[in-house]
Amino acid sequence: MNTPQGYPPALRARVLERVRVLLVENLRVDRAPDEIDPDAVLFGTGLGLDSVDAMELLVAVEAAFGLRLDDAMSDPHFFRTVNAVVDIVLQSGGDTIQEDRL
Repeated sequence: MNTPQGYPPALRARVLERVRVLLVENLRVDRAPDEIDPDAVLFGTGLGLDSVDAMELLVAVEAAFGLRLDDAMSDPHFFRTVNAVVDIVLQSGGDTIQEDRL
């Protein structure tokens, strides 16, 4: 069975876990990865990230998943929540994400 976006739930879960780890390791979010709510807002009163963190997250996501996000997708407005980042990763490379990157 696939998620509404058409990706297997197991793939989405692995991408979510990798994004959570990126937030902790690269952006120093002060929580354990499994404590980060997928619907958590990344900026402001959510996880407390700022515009510099948005750029760091973009670079980390591209490096971690071997992607090059187009300019429209790299707009910080698309990175509002953890789930939004997962959606962008899947839309940008869901069919080509290599297992060793998860």
